[in-house]
Amino acid sequence: MSGVPADPVTEDYLRRCAGGDRGLLDAMAAARLPAALTASMRGRFLPRPMFVPDTEILGFAERINALFDLIVSVPDRFFDGDRERYAAAVGLDGRRAAYLARFTDRPQRYGRADLYHDGSAFRLLEFNVGSALGGMDRAQISAALLQVPAFKEFAAEHRLDFVDTGARVDRALRAAARPVCGDRAPVVAFVDGNGAMAPYLHLATSFQEMLAGFGVEVLLGELADVGFAAGRVTLHGRAVDLVLRYFGVGDFLDDPAGRRTVDALVDADADGTVVLYTSLAGELYNNKTSLALLAELAGRGELTPAETGLVDSVLPWTRTVTSDLFGECAARRGELMLKPGADFGGTGIVAGWLVDDDQWRRALRLAADHGSIVQRRVVPRGEPVIDPSTGQRRDWHAVWDCFLTPEGYAGSHIRALPAGEGAVIGMGVTAAARTTGIFYHPVAADHPRRPATPDRTMPSFGR
Repeated sequence: MSGVPADPVTEDYLRRCAGGDRGLLDAMAAARLPAALTASMRGRFLPRPMFVPDTEILGFAERINALFDLIVSVPDRFFDGDRERYAAAVGLDGRRAAYLARFTDRPQRYGRADLYHDGSAFRLLEFNVGSALGGMDRAQISAALLQVPAFKEFAAEHRLDFVDTGARVDRALRAAARPVCGDRAPVVAFVDGNGAMAPYLHLATSFQEMLAGFGVEVLLGELADVGFAAGRVTLHGRAVDLVLRYFGVGDFLDDPAGRRTVDALVDADADGTVVLYTSLAGELYNNKTSLALLAELAGRGELTPAETGLVDSVLPWTRTVTSDLFGECAARRGELMLKPGADFGGTGIVAGWLVDDDQWRRALRLAADHGSIVQRRVVPRGEPVIDPSTGQRRDWHAVWDCFLTPEGYAGSHIRALPAGEGAVIGMGVTAAARTTGIFYHPVAADHPRRPATPDRTMPSFGR
């Protein structure tokens, strides 16, 4: 879809940039971004933020919140509480299903929905449930832009606002850790599987820096760095109050030492000596097949009319790949894509419109054997961006993230790619991808200005 400005704020921003307003054209370059964020992104920032009406992003976030509640209700409602049977239905292998079946608690509301805007509405691409989330540090982009005089003036004129993801994460972790550490700031252990952290250490360091700005110390490590001493959980020998779980069940089932550590962490959480955040219960829902199952339940009339309306309003046509669907999928190749049920970051995606019939048939057979889903293609609208160096205008395609914490909507950031340069948009997928922040604005001219809140304070950072 061509890049027609989506709203009057975007239109005004582009008009001023096209007219040579150097203050806005150079706003991103002038923003004093935190040092670790700058280093982690290696200068890959889009020249402008994205703008959206408040009713649109906040309204869609409410639906994502409701979708979370619906997803986590499925095992009890449709599988008689049998987590192992539910796990098998969403494609988890027998070992993973057996391990996770004991986690019957409700997972914490914490996750990230990835969205496209198709020109008329947002549509959900995938929903990452749990604490192993990337991009939470990038709300700092919006905060930094508000310190640039030209952009600050533009923001005041249009009454722009945003939700600071870091502030919401800070509050979520403090609240979760309170049974262990009381009202003092928790010491947080950011823990991944053994050997898993090195490729994204720069991103973890940026997250660490962000929370330091709110007074929360984050230690980085892997399962092998976790210890137990004097009734406390430690990381690198330091006692910690909360373990922020970046490891998944696949990180330790084949690692006996790692599994012993995870089992001990689960026991320590039950004993109240540490908080494991988020619960391993979330692993049951942290796959794309959970969305396909919801769509299939809706299609069979097993959800309530309101629930079916919710699913239909956020999710494009999505199904688990089975041989029964081969004929339909073959006929609709140009509008469908295949996605592995459990992989993330764009891994293993096959876009039907980019392969021929024989390649598509082979991909369908593999998808059926490996628990993949098939989803109708959502064509994102073009987001016009003016290059500050050349003045040229070009359309970009954007993934809009929608973070959730126990408070609900917890902010957004953007990953974008020049239109036509690929079917998968991800910072780790192609060097052409860029990131930026978002702002929302009131739709009605008489919308009252929101008072400043702690969510939009910017910790003091140097370059």
